[in-house]
Amino acid sequence: MRVFILFAAGLFLKAQACYCQAIVDIKNPLDIARNEEVLSVPWAEILKAYPSIDTTMFIVFNSNTGKQLPYQLEYRDSKQVQNLLILVSLPANGKLVLQIKKGVRDAFPDKTYCRYVPERKEDFAWENDKIAFRMYGKALESTDENAYGMDVWVKRTDSLILNERYKRGEYHIDHGDGLDYYHVGFSLGAGDSDPYVDDSIWYSKNYHYWKVLDNGPLRSAFELEYDEWNVSGQEVRVTKTISLDAGSQLSRVEDNYYFSKTPVMPVVTGIVKRNEPGAEFFDERNGVMGYWEPKNTQDGTTGVGCVFLRAVQQMMMKKGHLLTESLVKPGQALIYYTGAAWDRAGEITSSEQWFGYLQSFKKKLEHPLQITVKK
Repeated sequence: MRVFILFAAGLFLKAQACYCQAIVDIKNPLDIARNEEVLSVPWAEILKAYPSIDTTMFIVFNSNTGKQLPYQLEYRDSKQVQNLLILVSLPANGKLVLQIKKGVRDAFPDKTYCRYVPERKEDFAWENDKIAFRMYGKALESTDENAYGMDVWVKRTDSLILNERYKRGEYHIDHGDGLDYYHVGFSLGAGDSDPYVDDSIWYSKNYHYWKVLDNGPLRSAFELEYDEWNVSGQEVRVTKTISLDAGSQLSRVEDNYYFSKTPVMPVVTGIVKRNEPGAEFFDERNGVMGYWEPKNTQDGTTGVGCVFLRAVQQMMMKKGHLLTESLVKPGQALIYYTGAAWDRAGEITSSEQWFGYLQSFKKKLEHPLQITVKK
């Protein structure tokens, strides 16, 4: 009897050991290094391997080095965890093994942030450790400062700067961490989208409602909802879901358009063009559009670019923009990535490097990191 009890206890302990951790095998299928990329692991897969996990008391670490990695529980405006986000780096064609187990998490700095800015006429701003952006709110429409489109705030620090810049109220002056010198005006700015009907861009004006879905430390995500507006005799409304990951120059944009009179609607995503000569890049087949603005001796030079997930209709230089046209159905998401880089940040300093970054970004989207979760 004693032997049987000991044997049963051993089986119980062995079973318990199988449920006190999860192993995540990661493989990079590309011959391109993945440096500080946010890996998204479905939480359901983690629970299968580690059903007793305590969301307030676990660590993620590299099995080879023993070092902890930054992570985030992603909720997507749900009460339940949707994904585990982990910041990883892998060499070209490299592999990585992570362990998840009970433990006290190390302190890591936040790398993304977003917020509604009521004190600045209802801006909505977001940033990561590379770059910052904002969209304009309804309150701006009644002022002589009104503008449409997506704005860029360039940075040369990996610290989060939005709150400090708004507090100073001097974001057009470089205090050592960058500035806002990008001009949007009445345009699509740095990669916004709007309907394109009868050879015209039908601007939605500025957003009216907002909702934060997640807010760092590795990914910040939010929704912006726009009031219905007339597009060539048809009422249209749009909801934009935007997210930004740590380490990325580009935000992910998901535009859902709603309309009822036509089965499809042309939509253009645009980058406003300057009067002086810059460098343009169009790759219709692979869905990559880039712009390296004219040299600015005072404030530096900004590159802007868009990367599309599905086939586009055409790319063109028209209406004072670099434009990519797509066809959307009612409620069908137009998903693309848009963003910018600043030469004075010291990482991307030429049009060749910027266009290369955009092409590499598209390859990584097409060949995501491969993950296997096990006990």
